[in-house]
Amino acid sequence: MEFLSNIGEERLGDALAESIGNDAKLSIISSYFTVFAYGELKDALSKVEELRFVFSEPTFVKRMQDAKEPMEFELKRRSREQGIGGTGLELTLRNNLNQRALAMECAEWIREKATFKSAKHCGAIQPGGTYHIDNANGEAQAFMGASADFTLEGLGYDRRPETVMGVSHYEGKTEAAGLKAMFDSVWDNPAMVEEVTDAVAEQVQTLYKDNAPEYIYFLTLYHLFRDFMADDEDDPIKPEFRLEDSVIWNKLYDFQKDAVVGAIHKLEKYKGCIIADSVGLGKTFEALAVMKYYQERNARILVLAPKRLRENWTLYAADNDERNVLADDRLSFTVLNHTDLSRYTGYSGDVNLETLRWGNYDLIVIDESHNFRNKPTDTTKKSRYDRLMEDIIKSGIRTKVLMLSATPVNNRLLDLRNQIEIITEGDDEYLAEDGIPSINSVTRRAQQRFQEWSKLDDAERTTQSFVNAVNADYFKLLDVLTIARSRKHIDKYYTAGDTKFPERRKPVSLHPPIDSKGELPSIAELNDMIASLTFAQYQQLAYVMPGRQQKYVDMYGDTWGRDFDSQINRTQAVANLMRVNLLKRLESSIDAFRISLERIYEGNLATKQMLDKAERLVAQRDMAQIDAAMFDDEDDFAEYRASSKVHVDPADLDRLKLGQDIDYDISVLEQLLGYAREITPERDEKLRVLRELIEQKAASPFNGGNRKILVFSAFADTVNYLYDQLAEPLANELGLECAMVTGDVARTHSLKVKRTTFDTALAHFSPVSKELSDARRRLGEIDILFATDCISEGQNLQDCDCLVNYDIHWNPVRIIQRFGRIDRLGSTNTTIQLVNFWPDIELDEYIQLEGRVKGRMALLDASATGEENVLEGKRNDEMNDLKYRRQQLQALQEEVLNLEDMSGGISITDFAFDDFRAELKRYVQNHPGLLENSPCGLCAVTPIPPELADDVEPGIVFCLKQNDESRDPKDTNPTFPYYVIYVTENDSVMSPHTQPKAALDIMRATCDGEAQPLHDLCKRFNRKTKDGTDMAHANALLQTAVSDITGVQEAKGIEQLFSVGEVGGGAVLGFDDYSIVSFVVLM
Repeated sequence: MEFLSNIGEERLGDALAESIGNDAKLSIISSYFTVFAYGELKDALSKVEELRFVFSEPTFVKRMQDAKEPMEFELKRRSREQGIGGTGLELTLRNNLNQRALAMECAEWIREKATFKSAKHCGAIQPGGTYHIDNANGEAQAFMGASADFTLEGLGYDRRPETVMGVSHYEGKTEAAGLKAMFDSVWDNPAMVEEVTDAVAEQVQTLYKDNAPEYIYFLTLYHLFRDFMADDEDDPIKPEFRLEDSVIWNKLYDFQKDAVVGAIHKLEKYKGCIIADSVGLGKTFEALAVMKYYQERNARILVLAPKRLRENWTLYAADNDERNVLADDRLSFTVLNHTDLSRYTGYSGDVNLETLRWGNYDLIVIDESHNFRNKPTDTTKKSRYDRLMEDIIKSGIRTKVLMLSATPVNNRLLDLRNQIEIITEGDDEYLAEDGIPSINSVTRRAQQRFQEWSKLDDAERTTQSFVNAVNADYFKLLDVLTIARSRKHIDKYYTAGDTKFPERRKPVSLHPPIDSKGELPSIAELNDMIASLTFAQYQQLAYVMPGRQQKYVDMYGDTWGRDFDSQINRTQAVANLMRVNLLKRLESSIDAFRISLERIYEGNLATKQMLDKAERLVAQRDMAQIDAAMFDDEDDFAEYRASSKVHVDPADLDRLKLGQDIDYDISVLEQLLGYAREITPERDEKLRVLRELIEQKAASPFNGGNRKILVFSAFADTVNYLYDQLAEPLANELGLECAMVTGDVARTHSLKVKRTTFDTALAHFSPVSKELSDARRRLGEIDILFATDCISEGQNLQDCDCLVNYDIHWNPVRIIQRFGRIDRLGSTNTTIQLVNFWPDIELDEYIQLEGRVKGRMALLDASATGEENVLEGKRNDEMNDLKYRRQQLQALQEEVLNLEDMSGGISITDFAFDDFRAELKRYVQNHPGLLENSPCGLCAVTPIPPELADDVEPGIVFCLKQNDESRDPKDTNPTFPYYVIYVTENDSVMSPHTQPKAALDIMRATCDGEAQPLHDLCKRFNRKTKDGTDMAHANALLQTAVSDITGVQEAKGIEQLFSVGEVGGGAVLGFDDYSIVSFVVLM
């Protein structure tokens, strides 16, 4: 006997090749058999007369003999079966994608010469590799080693240093006889082994046969998300609480069902979930299905919703309401308004707030949860956020939290943190086991990276550059707790036939002047007059004499600013809010502008009178004069209202200077009021153009007689004005019934209902989507609805097919939210129309005008929120924002943008994988054992559908795995240790590994539903690659993929050298550090 080191010139594989003679009989015991090991020895193996091979552990056996095998044994069995196609280092990329060609040769050889058997029991045969060669000339040799499996590593051709183990070599019949006898005793014992030749041959065949694209797509998903599948084996959706029989479940689209299942999983595992689907995708019904599941588990459920959306929820808790299409589900839950969190007495509906046990709910659903994205800075009183955290989340029983919002992240990535803290009860280390040791650190670091990314030039500010810039654990955080799908995503990649949106017509842009006579000064001239106003009545602190200033620091330091300069800045900011608001209302309607001027003018007169009488002053005059309706932004009004608490003693003022500024404002306001009062409704050209538009739509509907139009304005005064001027003539002349809603106010012209409420108006405007009964529909329908943004979120009004923005909101996101009321799945309309009224001014001039107004904004004290300027930030950031808004507003004149398009191309919908997990779960349930037992390295060939031809080029989508998971490169790969990357035929990376969702979306769109191999395409590919023997081009694309991966890793490594708190970044890996999992060829 001699000892072989199995390294270099003493490799077992070389010794076997030299020892095997013509017509030899070869016997092997090994845990593994791989086609790559066959490939190294194929010349020698072609000479043998027969091969007898025994798997030393159960592999391909029909039935495990043990009553119950532990999971670890099951996983090892699958590993051995999958290992036919390669194990460990064999699947590294340097094997040139030649698995298919080797498998074809190996299969033929097996059919001619090999017989395989497998141990039936775990541990019945001594582990390790045993080889016996019985040559035709009578010579015999044997080899045995603890790690000498029939793999490239076992044969000594591939070796990890830590696994080096020698092999014993027995020469001659005498020395080898003992091993031969041992082998024969196993081979001939049916109690120990059973034949598995057919199963081995079938597995080898899978390596070269044509594969169905769908199979490879789901095989890829299986490797990416099999940990999720393992977690899912103890399915939290208990069969006794099945949703399938409920009414709500059967009203959902497939993508909504996926969201429900995903949300329940997150609620069970993490006690919380944020459903962040885009506008119009039905988050309310998704939440109702989740609630139905927990109700069946006897959970007590609370819904917190904005007051204007209350009936969206209470309707489904009313068993005897004819509008409740879910009545048979008998849903039961409590509904409270967000504002009820600020109340301690009284009733909300039939709930007594004084005696309510806030901490006794098992599940809380928060609609429009973005309203809780900001923590209040006023520590002197308990805020709604504080009440939610202390009295509901942290009090009483452990509460699960389901949040709904299309915009959980507004303009700061930190927005997400405050909402997540509601789930985690403020525990910063809540997700430590999921690789997120500190939620606060992750979100702060992401915010810093986001701010740096925001400063890039437009061409560089892409989703790809954002992903490369932001820390990977932020995306992990998103994936753990959020479910987010975009309209574009559903429309493009969800192939279910019933998920159709109406077609968007090109937007109509109208630019009517204000005055039909053309006598009113231009908007720019009017704005110059507005800009000249001092608004002294709103910033009286600025007139406090120096020796009296400390008094106000002491009085208001806790709530209004820690020093006097901070207080002055805030009062100046409030004055600027008023200045901006006047311009906004001028753009909206001449009537809204006039009303504001009159209120401000009256306030100035009152202030002047008080000055003259030396009465005690209040910085903000009568709150009845300036109310929320004056503003189009709740935050602006909140800032204004907070300032009303600042009281100024006349004795402390420079009354002369204040009086001069008040007198100046009165004179300018009188001039502006004179202009506004001259524009009567008869001279209002914008009003005339709207009426003409309504008449044209009524005469020529887009969709079979549909005359409905939804008209939005940011201001209640404009809505009232439009209704007052148009409702009667439209009813009398065209038979069009009009209604208006502004918060709590609702009016209809001649609808035959006892009382017009907010919900009544919406139901009769969109009776199909609101499922109004036939009896109530006979009371009449509303054709034209004038509304403020009180209905811009959470309402399904898809009976309507035309939406008019009578004024352009300065926040483009609001425009998309408005359009989401009619741009919805399941619409009965084939096409829908957006009409935008723009100021009578060129867009560039309009943006510059806005810039001049906002340029007067003062920086607020950073102590207010911990951020810079609450209103705008630094001037450079402001100008970048104006430049960006110009691009967005320009685009809105040409097309209807999606919500995810409005945030600079970045949306959390770009980083969510829940749909894929849900699809994978269904596939595994329908194809048990298929994916679990499939080898790696497989490929499929699929065509690019015509509808994707503009976005997808021929190429290959690769799924790779990093072999050593301990060497974390610390890049932004959310699917580590797997990498999904799409390389086009012309050798460019279309979808990098930092954006795996984009590549997976393409795989889904091209593969899903292709359940059979596409043989014609496969023949073309096989001819091109000479049946897998010439994979040079595919290997070149693979080289590009790996180079792109390592390039990103190198860049991140260099960056981390200079990043505080990120010292000791990950390793940069090379070509041999990855193995092929699967790949899809797009042709």
